[in-house]
Amino acid sequence: MALLLNREEVISVLDMKDCMDVVEKAFGELANGTTVLPLRINIQPPDGTSLYMPAYLKDMGALACKIVTVYKNNPKKFNLPIIIGKVLLQNPETGDVICIMDGSYLTAVRTGAASGVATKYLARKDKDQIAGIFGAGAQARTQLWAVSVARDISKAYVYDIFDEAVDKLIVEMSKKLNIEIIKKDSPDKILEADIICTATTSATPVFDGAKVKEGTHINAIGSYTPDTRELDTEIIRRSKLTGDSKEVCFSEPGDITIPLKEGSINASHFYAELGEVIVGKKHGRVDDKEITIFKSNGLAIQDAAAAKLVYEKAIKAGIGVEVEI
Repeated sequence: MALLLNREEVISVLDMKDCMDVVEKAFGELANGTTVLPLRINIQPPDGTSLYMPAYLKDMGALACKIVTVYKNNPKKFNLPIIIGKVLLQNPETGDVICIMDGSYLTAVRTGAASGVATKYLARKDKDQIAGIFGAGAQARTQLWAVSVARDISKAYVYDIFDEAVDKLIVEMSKKLNIEIIKKDSPDKILEADIICTATTSATPVFDGAKVKEGTHINAIGSYTPDTRELDTEIIRRSKLTGDSKEVCFSEPGDITIPLKEGSINASHFYAELGEVIVGKKHGRVDDKEITIFKSNGLAIQDAAAAKLVYEKAIKAGIGVEVEI
């Protein structure tokens, strides 16, 4: 029997704090060598892209594969979203698929959770900090949610080129988080924040890295190809750079690959993987003047950990539909 969980059912059981807890454990496992994490497989049929992201977490007993597709003509031709995701969770003892769940909300939360964990270890610990968010989509919401769990956030600033999107985020998230959220009319004003999250689809840098103040922590999640970046060379050069995976950081996001090609940084500029900081192999923030960056690319270990959490909570809550396949 396999349990089927739709988007609403995943939403009903997936809380950010709990997701941050399991994602933190997953990164710890990665650092300790108890994971199997192949590079994601990319297949390109004529009209789109299909990505396969498998992972196994030995200590957590989580075995899963996420399938994500990107088909730009879906809305027009089939009335479907451009991006569709599903997660298949397996029993690691038998190999059987025990749950199939919607992956869109899970992906947004687990991505936010990684930034929340990074914020826990890399951001300053002051009270009444300000969060600054570039972007106003689904990922921006979970980024703000996660940093609000990790730190005492008194207010948030948001900038997006679409005013209506910002207005919707403010209505939704100010109620959810019970904090003041303020729309800013320029990127420079976001840089007044203590913790900055970039969650955009921009192909070019979204702010001037020379203007970032000392002590800032940045979570960068938007860029994922070698020719796109949200962060300019200057902020990469000025910062202590941590990523989810060194291998992926040096091959995929233009935030890092472009400064490398320019010769502005070299491989030694990469300080640590997040898991190394979590398990104590490397220090996190060491003083309040450091500028720290967490470059998030999204790893399948996050999906596996979050999927197991969702499955266990769904079983306890008695939700979903069991089917014989």
